[in-house]
Amino acid sequence: MFLLNRRTVLAGAATLLATTRPRKLHAEADGPALTVTRGPGVAAPEASWADEGGRIQTLADYAGRPVVLNFWATWCVPCVAEMPALDALSRAMAAEGLAVLALSSDRGGAAPVQRFYAERGISSLAVMLDARGAAARAFGAKGIPTTVLIDRAGLERGRVEGAVDWAIPASIARLRDVVG
Repeated sequence: MFLLNRRTVLAGAATLLATTRPRKLHAEADGPALTVTRGPGVAAPEASWADEGGRIQTLADYAGRPVVLNFWATWCVPCVAEMPALDALSRAMAAEGLAVLALSSDRGGAAPVQRFYAERGISSLAVMLDARGAAARAFGAKGIPTTVLIDRAGLERGRVEGAVDWAIPASIARLRDVVG
């Protein structure tokens, strides 16, 4: 039987964290981080999720606004690394009407997400819950974190699988280029 000791667990966690740091969002010519939809775009699927008060929301609630829709969880190491940058993105682009929606797949309701936000100083993201994964399935997310970029017309223009440093100027410029 293989027994894990604290040192082994910590070493494994450190290795995982070192390989899951957020990366710069860049053009396809620079690498595969962002898949951009060509042509007219694909209509975003109908999906719903709940806010922290249990009110059901859909993309229709954000009609006419570009949306960054992120699927994540408090227990996901790359998601945890990405959240401060999503929070900064939300602040940086609020004046431009961009909605950054971070849908948590945590099953404990709003409390774990609220605790996570408080512990990490996340202040610009609303608590959104996709505990049963219905929205993630509707969007065909293969894992977390997955981020879907939706333009003002409700068309999916791109997606990223994995963590991104959304707060750096290059990522913000690329995002503006993709969702307009």
